[in-house]
Amino acid sequence: MTDRSTLADIPGLVRVENTSPEKLAELCAQTTSHSYPHQEVYGQYCTIHAYVDCPPEAVYDYLSRGHHLEEWTCSLRGFEPSDVPGLWVGHDRLEQDTRIYCRVEAHHGAMTVDFHCAWDQGDELWMIYLMRVLPAATVLGRPGSVITWTNCRHPYYRTNPRPELTPRPGRRWVGDYWDLFYAGHTLEMNNLKAILEHRHRNGLPVNSSPAARVAR
Repeated sequence: MTDRSTLADIPGLVRVENTSPEKLAELCAQTTSHSYPHQEVYGQYCTIHAYVDCPPEAVYDYLSRGHHLEEWTCSLRGFEPSDVPGLWVGHDRLEQDTRIYCRVEAHHGAMTVDFHCAWDQGDELWMIYLMRVLPAATVLGRPGSVITWTNCRHPYYRTNPRPELTPRPGRRWVGDYWDLFYAGHTLEMNNLKAILEHRHRNGLPVNSSPAARVAR
């Protein structure tokens, strides 16, 4: 049981011990709006989600095999292994001559798949794409999966930490696209959904051959 006395001196807590149900409802109403500015919703964090008519185990397995990034992302192509085990390097065709480094961290028990990436170098993978697969039977009461995908706005999105590695003068930085992350990632989530549902509904193997590209 929680020792409530350990919370008594923490300012700003809102709990039934110090706030009536009526006041709680009032506070919630004050923080609810009919519309929200883009920056308020996606300024620091960008989260999208989708329902996919494909079993969660198959969805997780597909995501955890990193070579599939070349199928469902809009611009990541040509991955090959680097000299560092588990680290792959490819091209982000969003910008000409831009290399992207990637390591996949997948955890089956929680069905999380995180892509640790960076433009230009593989020493500090600060662009982290956090994905989780949820059984739709549990959260929506229907077959299939729910995929969540979150990005956090690391300070490096604002300022390139290694400008000396920029491949050509005038190249846009990945952080210049932050305001379009929600839209761009929605396009990619739609690609992911379309691929998984098409293969599942038609009895095709969900996973494609990794060939010589990025894999776990």
